Formats: sequence, structure tokens, C-alpha cells
Amino acid sequence: MIGSNTNNLELKFIDLFCGIGGFRIAAKNIFQKYKINGQCVFSCDIDQPARNSYFANFGENPKGDIKQILSEDFPEHDLLFAGFPCQPFSIIGKGNGFEDARGTLFFEILRVLEAKRPSGFILENVKRLVGHNMGRTLDKILDSLSNLGYWVDYKVLNALDFGLPQKRERVFIIGLLDTPNNDVFPKGDKKPLPLSQILEQSVSQKYYVSENVRIKRLEKHKPKIYPSIWHENKSGNITSYPYSCALRSGASHNYLLVDGQRRLTPREFLRLQGFPDWFQIVVSDSQLKKQTGNTISIPVVESLIEKILPNVLQAVSSRHITNLAQ
Repeated sequence: MIGSNTNNLELKFIDLFCGIGGFRIAAKNIFQKYKINGQCVFSCDIDQPARNSYFANFGENPKGDIKQILSEDFPEHDLLFAGFPCQPFSIIGKGNGFEDARGTLFFEILRVLEAKRPSGFILENVKRLVGHNMGRTLDKILDSLSNLGYWVDYKVLNALDFGLPQKRERVFIIGLLDTPNNDVFPKGDKKPLPLSQILEQSVSQKYYVSENVRIKRLEKHKPKIYPSIWHENKSGNITSYPYSCALRSGASHNYLLVDGQRRLTPREFLRLQGFPDWFQIVVSDSQLKKQTGNTISIPVVESLIEKILPNVLQAVSSRHITNLAQ
């Protein structure tokens, strides 16, 4: 349970591989809910367009390549968030895991954890990480984190179970310095929003597919649900549901179509990940599609933060008391 007397508490967090700030928004929402003074003290991402989006919305320009940042230059913090690059483990990529140079970025997270010892962390990656290399890759990740003195566990969570009309399964790894007394993973028992609350009413003609594409889709698929999002897989098979399949950064522009008629708009992409409408769009449509395909589903992360918050608050309070006694 989170007590009501949290006004004087301050939690500092860092946002690694921050993308467009999904973790940051989730943390802000939960901290506001419990009247906690939460502060992001560091962010980084190597992708310049993502940094542009981050700066436009948070007034902070993230650092670039994490490999170029010295361990002592990371500020002290209580929570670490990182959706570390998923391409090495993704079914869309080649699936080379730690053999891929990007896979080694996980060890940058280890470097920060070892240097700064935050009270907790939340890591996110694609579902395929769980079975990659017959489970050995995930075992190596968990062992590496445990060897730093953290209690560690993981679970695959689906955004569809947390109120978003998007079937997006991701593995989340939780780490805490103190063994928790409660289950740190939320149940995920919310009904997804209807698509009508996600889709824009007035959409530019540029998002509508050509007549040729529309007819070919109709020849293959006869929908039974309206509104629905049509999904075409690599084999050319089409399915439609009252929700979206997982947003993907590198997929073709027409892999998801609203009622087989048009592509999703940038605002709809953001809404499907739980981003509020105040979020400013300052990049091209193609960049925004990439960015939303790479970001986290905000309601899922909100639920995770809320679950681990009592443990983190207790650790922060204990550390504060210890510092006063010294």
C-alpha cells in the first residue's frame, strides 16, 4: 500500500533509450496520482528524430550514444527505466541477440546499475526475448542482474489487457534491491477502449489508400466488424479486429488499414500507445510511425510503476533516514 503522506518524498529517475518519452509520461502520471515529487534527471537516445520529439514535449534534449557517457556522469537516481533496443531479439529482425552489436547495449544498463545502485528498475523488450536461443539469452540477462544484488523477475504483458485497443505483447523485467512482499506484476483486467475513441473523425485524403489497393484487400477479406483495423501479414493473409495488431516501426505503410480504407494517422498511432493528445508531433509521418512502433504502451508501464512504488518508496525512505543518522 502507498501511504497518503508522500508529499515530501522525491523520486529521481533516468530514462535510458528514451525514444519519445513513454516511460517518462507513465512515471509522471503515477507520481501525480500519489502526489510524489518525481523528477527525471537524465535521458538519452542515439536517434536524433526521437530526441527532437522528446525535446519538443519535455523541454529536455536527451544525450546521445550511451556508450560515450562515463559511468560517473550518470546522476544519482532511485528508478531506472529502459526499453533497450529490441531488434537483436525481434522476429522482424535477424534475431541474433547478443551477437548483434545492439544486443550489447543491455550491458550498458548493467554498467549504470552497478555504478549508481538505484532502488529499482523496469526494463522492456519484445516477447521473443523469452524464448531466444532456447531461453539462454533471458537467463543470461536475469543472472547478470541478480549478480548485482537485485531481486529480479519477468512477465509478458499485453497492452490489450490494460485498456488499449492494441494487441502488443512485451516482456517486462522488474528489479528491486529489496525482495518485495507483494506481486509486482499487475493482473491486466481492463477492457480495451473501443476504436471509436481512438480514431479521428476528420482525416486527410492523403491517408487513404489507392483504389487498386482497396479493391485487392476487399477481394481477400470480408469484414464482420466496424470499425476495425485490417492487418495483412507477410503471407498476404488479412484479418480484422476491433483493435490493432502490434504497431511495428519498420512495417510497410499499408500493413494496418482502418476498415481496409486508410492508414492510421500519426495521432491515432500515438493514441494506440496511450499517449495523451497534448503530445506534440514535430516529425514526419514516417518518423512518427517508427517512433510509436518503438515506444512502450503507457498504461502497462503505469501499472508496473504503481506495483513497485511501495517497495521503492520504502527503500528511499530508509536510505534518507540512514543518511540523516550519519
